[in-house]
Amino acid sequence: MDSPHDPMDTGGSSRTGLSTAEAAALLTSDGYNELPAAQRRSAIRIAAEVLRQPMFALLMAGGLVYLLIGDRAEAVMLIAFAGLSVSITVVQELRSERVLDALRQLASPRARVIRDGQPVTIAGRNVVRDDLLMVGEGDRVAADARLLSAEELMVDESLLSGESVPVRKVALDGSHATRPVDGDESSLLYAGSLILRGSGTARVVATGLRSEIGKIGRTLGDIETEQPHLKRQIHWLVRDFAIGGALVGLLTVLLYGWLRGSWLEATLGGIAVGMSMLPEEFALVMAVFMAMGAWRISQVRVLTRRASAIEALGAATVLCTDKTGTLTENRMSVIDLQARDARWSADGAATESAIAADDGLRRALVAALYACPQQPRDPMDLAIHALAADHIPEQAQAYANRRVERAYGLRPDFFAVANVLREASGTGAYAKGAVEAIATLCRMTPQQRAHVQALAEQQAQRGVRMLAIACCTDTGAINDAASLATFADRLPDGAGFVFCGLIGFADPLRHNVPDAVAQCRSAGIRVIMITGDYPATASAIAAQAGLPASAALSGDQVDALDDRQLAEQLKTVSVFARIRPAQKLRIVQNLKANGEIVAMTGDGVNDAPAIKAAHIGIAMGGRGTDVAREASAIVLLDDDFGSIVTTIRLGRRIYDNLGKAIEYIVAVHIPIAGMALLPLILGLPLILTPILIAFLEMVIDPACSVVFEAEAEEADVMQRPPRDPTASLLQPRRIAWAVLQGVVALSIMAATLIGAARLSMPETELRALAFTALVLINVGLILVNLSRSASLRQLLRRPNRPLWILIVAVSAMLAAALYWPPASRLLHFGRLHADDLGHSALIGLISLLALEWIKSRWFSGQRRSR
Repeated sequence: MDSPHDPMDTGGSSRTGLSTAEAAALLTSDGYNELPAAQRRSAIRIAAEVLRQPMFALLMAGGLVYLLIGDRAEAVMLIAFAGLSVSITVVQELRSERVLDALRQLASPRARVIRDGQPVTIAGRNVVRDDLLMVGEGDRVAADARLLSAEELMVDESLLSGESVPVRKVALDGSHATRPVDGDESSLLYAGSLILRGSGTARVVATGLRSEIGKIGRTLGDIETEQPHLKRQIHWLVRDFAIGGALVGLLTVLLYGWLRGSWLEATLGGIAVGMSMLPEEFALVMAVFMAMGAWRISQVRVLTRRASAIEALGAATVLCTDKTGTLTENRMSVIDLQARDARWSADGAATESAIAADDGLRRALVAALYACPQQPRDPMDLAIHALAADHIPEQAQAYANRRVERAYGLRPDFFAVANVLREASGTGAYAKGAVEAIATLCRMTPQQRAHVQALAEQQAQRGVRMLAIACCTDTGAINDAASLATFADRLPDGAGFVFCGLIGFADPLRHNVPDAVAQCRSAGIRVIMITGDYPATASAIAAQAGLPASAALSGDQVDALDDRQLAEQLKTVSVFARIRPAQKLRIVQNLKANGEIVAMTGDGVNDAPAIKAAHIGIAMGGRGTDVAREASAIVLLDDDFGSIVTTIRLGRRIYDNLGKAIEYIVAVHIPIAGMALLPLILGLPLILTPILIAFLEMVIDPACSVVFEAEAEEADVMQRPPRDPTASLLQPRRIAWAVLQGVVALSIMAATLIGAARLSMPETELRALAFTALVLINVGLILVNLSRSASLRQLLRRPNRPLWILIVAVSAMLAAALYWPPASRLLHFGRLHADDLGHSALIGLISLLALEWIKSRWFSGQRRSR
């Protein structure tokens, strides 16, 4: 890798970073820090793709035939319909592209930079030249940059060099002037490389196409718009329909021309049949559902990085989740305070005034507060400060103004901390830490030690982390000992630390977790907690979350099991504690070997193998590293377990609605194709001309895409077991249901056509009557297919704005076609009288009620009472 940059150039801006205005100016001049998105489609490209579709070719062929037979008005109308069809498709697909653009923005790697003197996190695409970039373990470097400072920095540059061995990076200064430009001991970081260890600050020297990764043509990974399994199924459906439509269309031309002698009319009839049987909506449905589905999921703060996850979500059988920050709120709060003869509990076991009213509790909380730093950063110190501010505000305020003479930090050989404070009466010392350390500090007898440890253990069984508190108010002049343990040893007899009490902390369970776990269980999804925390804490949180009762299996116990034994344990164990990343990967692999479809959460660099190995990898967006996010299919932007369950619900809804849309497409093409063929068989004039079929497509396209996509989930969506991931989108029973609907609709239409023909209705009125009935039957098919379990009355009460917009638009278009003279003459419609219009409406109603009755019997096992 060659670099064009001067190795001694450190940029012009100071260590305070760029200002917002400077960054904006550079962004305008240099462009975004991104590479061309190969799959981004413009309106022109989408239109060109539509123009190559068979449906457009059939519409244009029909227009040409009309011109040849001298009917210019119909030719113009058919060409106008072709243009409208192109416009609708372009608009809908552009909307999908805008959705994907928004998702790409969310998926962009994040970067920490210094702007206006403050560290901020921004999207990687917004990094500019001369930005000060802060990197740490697990980060993906956003742009080419030169190190200004580095601490034990090891980088994986295999994406660029192909060399799997990590390289060490050093900061550039005068002593490193001869360092190599690339590789080991270099000061350059390259976009796309991964920080394996250490941290550093670097100045950006190249972004976007100017970076090394840009020069060799590497592109950002785009979000997939279609998953391979569904894409193959849709391809097969389109292929089979197209072959069938072409054969039937050709047969229609031959029979019509041979029997009636008019080959131009025969061509029109063949085009009409071909249009009626060509399922060009399938591709549109896939594009809209996948893009809008990913967008809907993003609205609940979940990013779908790979659309294949949408399909997999409905098949997940096991959900492996972390504890901290996912099941819990990732914040410490004090929930228990014990003194010699008193206790305060945050769950309401004592009153809010208990701490201030009881001398022992008050003394214990003061001691705990004084043992904390005055400017806390540790979660437990923050929790103590918050409790003190609520219950002893005077002492909390006074402590901020006190002078700390000496602070003793935590040491590996002594798990306690203490502060020595200058007081009016002398010097006071206050300590908190592990029970064993404080017991030693207070020189407890074995009996006293056992009693305190028993109290702490009792709370630990509830998942509470306990610290002991002690104070010493007669320290003399001893404040220069090297450690707290030495300090305690040097205290004179009778002047040692006195035990004040115990204080308990917990990371509270998220309020929505028990309900979310219950939903998973009702949906046939096992929830397994895999955490690095202690078994007692993990078991307590699992019990609060509603996981099945089972003994926690520790990481050491997992290592002691062979794969067969572990596979057996995985069938019943729901809690794994003190688990290391390699063990997490092994758990995933054994779950998969058991035939489970596994979703796995993680946040660290070392979690990436397990995330990638799972069928559905889920990364934490808040505390997760870039490499974990890149290995995942889904990113939780809020690190919330409830979001996972919401995503599973949405995934099942999307897959359900996609299946319903496909069933509707199959069903609606049967009566349309039948009405194109029946006149030939019965010796009647052509009823469905290419123009009328194009009119129907204006109804079908938005219905099968937007209307079905917007429909709410079934009531039992989270009460069903996970579906078989190898099952076809259209199973035989579903295909049979779609065909049955089409046959019923065609039978009603055939009876209508034959009855009206026997009454010697004029051709134009017969066409208007049949077309009106077919449009109303089409609307009925939409309503019947929107839900498999809800009744018609329940369905109409559901919110689905696109449905009502479609119904109003279709009604207006149909009224114009029937009663606006220019339109009715163009479509060759006769004016329908009130009784004829009533008959058409009755036919539509009969079709709807008949199909609704059949559906209630067909899906009787799925109908649930509300």
